[in-house]
Amino acid sequence: MTAPSTAPAASRGGRWIQHWDPEDEAFWNETGEKVARRNLIFSVLSEHIGFSIWTVWSVMVLFMGPEYGLTPADKFFIVSMATLVGAIVRIPYTFAVAIFGGRNWTVVSASLLLIPTVAAFAVMEPGTSFNTFLICAMLAGIGGGNFASSMTNINAFFPLRKKGWALGLNAGGGNIGVPVVQLIGLAVIGASGGPRVLLGIYIPFIVVAAALAWLKMDNIASVKNDTGAAKDAVKEAHTWIMSFLYIGTFGSFIGYSFAFGLVLQTQFGRTPLQSAYVTFIGPLLGSLIRPVGGALADRYGGAKITLWNYVAMAGATGVIVLASMQKSLPLFTTAFIALFVLSGLGNGSTFKMIPGIFQAKALAKGLEGEEAAAYGRRLSGASMGIIGAVGALGGLGINLAFRQSFLTVGSGTGAFVSFLAFYGLCFAVTWAVYLRKPAATTVTATAETEAKPQLSYAEV
Repeated sequence: MTAPSTAPAASRGGRWIQHWDPEDEAFWNETGEKVARRNLIFSVLSEHIGFSIWTVWSVMVLFMGPEYGLTPADKFFIVSMATLVGAIVRIPYTFAVAIFGGRNWTVVSASLLLIPTVAAFAVMEPGTSFNTFLICAMLAGIGGGNFASSMTNINAFFPLRKKGWALGLNAGGGNIGVPVVQLIGLAVIGASGGPRVLLGIYIPFIVVAAALAWLKMDNIASVKNDTGAAKDAVKEAHTWIMSFLYIGTFGSFIGYSFAFGLVLQTQFGRTPLQSAYVTFIGPLLGSLIRPVGGALADRYGGAKITLWNYVAMAGATGVIVLASMQKSLPLFTTAFIALFVLSGLGNGSTFKMIPGIFQAKALAKGLEGEEAAAYGRRLSGASMGIIGAVGALGGLGINLAFRQSFLTVGSGTGAFVSFLAFYGLCFAVTWAVYLRKPAATTVTATAETEAKPQLSYAEV
């Protein structure tokens, strides 16, 4: 075969790969894997910084003492608006990959991070109005879009059998931008530096990420925006079911990432430095374990891992409610960090389910081989942007719930009770849709030979 060896080499000029077939094992082993891994590395870098800029206000609000004239409710609202914008822009970012090319859009999206960073650098001082801070936080939301374009891009590079690992690593490497910005914030606070120091640190890293994407990444010519696929994904019930489940995992991760430090400050009276010492641990562990969730899903099935993960999330939330009522800071902190870890694990397992679900649908339709793989890639790629956006909106819900809980009862206990109920609902949906076995047989390798194949998703 000549195609496997010539495709990547031919892409070097304009960085466009004309032939890409990761499901072909000969192609993958000879040259495909090396190209895919290289693109994964630099996609992770750009997405990582995007997450840092998106969540930088979770650190900034810790700097903002009484001299800034902001109440805890004001701060929760500021981080809520950053979450909202980050969720919304995931939709256009998903389709931008096919319009501009994965490599080209990574360069653009990384460069756009300069706007919120420089803007916040310019206005971050006491006396600045609440609305100005709010606008800057909303601008930072564009960093949340990098996840959607990065996942859509990397989804096209890897074969189905490797997607759980690749998507988990890509997302985990991006997610870890949250604890990294919090760690840098801790160092800045510890060194008695101001918030402008934190922002100034990131400006050169943004430039480096954009430059490396330009030099090292590739575009896949066959990745095109399929408006029919987008319409099909919107009409597909599984897109919205998985969006709901992703609210429970990623919505929890990003919502808690924004809120953790504020909750410690507001409910337990921690100082900015005391909060910063603890805040980064949960997002760090949750980010690191996300690829593990993907790998476990590859081995045991995403639905099974997701189901039991929701049981554990509900258990951790129950402990948090108890600790909150007893005002036990050590128990509260430990359970909260455990909840971060579980949300990260669930992020990996739920995202692995997406390509598996649409591959199973392809088999049920009687498709096979590359035709089935193409169908799965088409719908899973289109649905990922929607699922990622809706899931991120869960973070908005979490921060608004905390805001309301502190306004009404003076603590986050009411919000955690509502989260506990939601995780129970997520468990029920996962079991009912993807694990409850109907009378019909599950999809097997011979599904295409059955006259009227009925589908079970127990293996997704």
